[in-house]
Amino acid sequence: MKPLLAAILTGLFLVSCSAEPGPVDASDGKEQSWTIAEATIFPADRGLQRAEDGVQLDDGTLIVADQRHGLVKVASDGSFEPFGNFAAVGYGQEPAGVVPGPNGVHLEPDGKHVVVADVFTGRIYRTDIEAGTTELVYAHPFGANTAISDSTGAVWFTQSTENQGEERLFVAVDKAMDDGAVYRLSAAEDGRLASEPQLVVDGLNFANGFYLDETNGKFYLSETMANRVLVFTLDVAAGTLSDRKVLAEVPSPDNMRLAPDGSLWVASPASNQVIAIDTDTGATRVVFDAQTEAGAKSVQEWLRRSAAGESAADLLNPEVQGEMPGLLTGIIIGREDQPFYVSNLGNALVKVER
Repeated sequence: MKPLLAAILTGLFLVSCSAEPGPVDASDGKEQSWTIAEATIFPADRGLQRAEDGVQLDDGTLIVADQRHGLVKVASDGSFEPFGNFAAVGYGQEPAGVVPGPNGVHLEPDGKHVVVADVFTGRIYRTDIEAGTTELVYAHPFGANTAISDSTGAVWFTQSTENQGEERLFVAVDKAMDDGAVYRLSAAEDGRLASEPQLVVDGLNFANGFYLDETNGKFYLSETMANRVLVFTLDVAAGTLSDRKVLAEVPSPDNMRLAPDGSLWVASPASNQVIAIDTDTGATRVVFDAQTEAGAKSVQEWLRRSAAGESAADLLNPEVQGEMPGLLTGIIIGREDQPFYVSNLGNALVKVER
């Protein structure tokens, strides 16, 4: 294994950048925030594998990405089992040398299905929660980071870079490349998806997690290597994005969710924090903090190297990761009366009681 790739895999994932972000404001005490010291490892036996993202159902059950099975279902007591029968649609039987990497996990608007994107193989899956069955929606030529269905049935997804497999992905993690994109698979009246996607936005520096806010007509997107969260005007009926703006500057933004209070929560692997963004003003604050002393210094070095166009992936190491089970990548948010979970590339989630 090449030294750079080994260093990245040891640190467990993500990010290099091309523009220096502004500082993230710490909580001023008027809003709630939590630290890793207030959280618990979940499940306690750490039996997951690459728990990158997931969703929380109304009864508290979690459906989480798992590299062995595609998805696992995790009960409130921490017990878990494979979910979705991914093997029936060829999961784990990808081309030789391509290891699967289930990544973004999102509920469909009906709350009855989950859409999963594979960042290594480019496959996009749709799982029926009640039936526990999965269908292959589309196989993209390059890795698909995150996929989300809108109310018309169309599926939007991000391509982080032109990779097939993990090694090429980590090349784009180390230094910014502008081959990231947003695509959309339109849906016919009978629900069938188009055989080929429409390119909506290209030229992105590692397009990562995103969020469709149909109520307010907004599309939020993490452009990881540019260290910024973008916002577009969303027209679901037309399937278009317009009026592109920078909502906030955040170090290495990854997965995101809209919190019950209306703020946009964004995972920041490089800073080992979850950042809340005011979607009206772009103001930021830390809502979950697992940053170590070494990590705080590393972020500054990261920004320096980013501005200089230097390699920075080696800065993602166990010292930065701290007490997290793996490199921080996302947030699983349910109702306001439920705990939230911080996802990562390790073997467990981090559970935070509100």
